[in-house]
Amino acid sequence: MAIDKETVKYAAHLARIELKPKELEKLSQQLQDILDFIDQLKKIDIKDIHPTSHILPINNVLREDCPRESLPSEKTLMNAPVKEGNFFVVPKIIE
Repeated sequence: MAIDKETVKYAAHLARIELKPKELEKLSQQLQDILDFIDQLKKIDIKDIHPTSHILPINNVLREDCPRESLPSEKTLMNAPVKEGNFFVVPKIIE
């Protein structure tokens, strides 16, 4: 699959990203390099390779899940820039 400047320009428009001509050229080339590398990986014979999630044996370290008292709301809200009752006030981000 080939990535050309028009495809990148269209994707940038959909993502609401403004790209300068130099950025468009660089990003187009980088994306094409990524796709070329993926094509190389597809050619590798991996039928005799067992799937792994990590190359080293890793054990998750978990603490015992014991219920305990939570932080009091007064202390939680102590450094809040804006609060209303027992809640943080945050700016609206949805248009």
